[in-house]
Amino acid sequence: MKSYTTDSAAIAAVLDNIYFKGIYEGDTKLLEKAYFEGTLLFGDVKGQPYYKTLAQYLDGVANRQSPKDSGKPFSGDIIAIEIVNSIAVAKVQVKMYDFNYAELLSFHKFGDTWLIVNKMISDVQS
Repeated sequence: MKSYTTDSAAIAAVLDNIYFKGIYEGDTKLLEKAYFEGTLLFGDVKGQPYYKTLAQYLDGVANRQSPKDSGKPFSGDIIAIEIVNSIAVAKVQVKMYDFNYAELLSFHKFGDTWLIVNKMISDVQS
């Protein structure tokens, strides 16, 4: 159980200190530290299919006004973390601008580091 608690805390730290903070501040250098370099992103936004490579996603973050600079509300919340050995899934909710994203983030443990290897999102009604 100790490893699960340690790993869960490590994943939560990636989410809180890197992922949510990077999205909020629009800091792509920080944000990319949460991802494995080959990560793909899938889902739907406002009912439209969504697919991006990590590079495309980070470029979009770099070329938009950050939630921090917009002055609009932002929240990132961890709903659940499920771990099986070196893999994990985190269910999170990100609210920013006019979006309310339900996200499923797949993690893999590389040595002592947990990284997002797949991101699935859906824009849901509040």
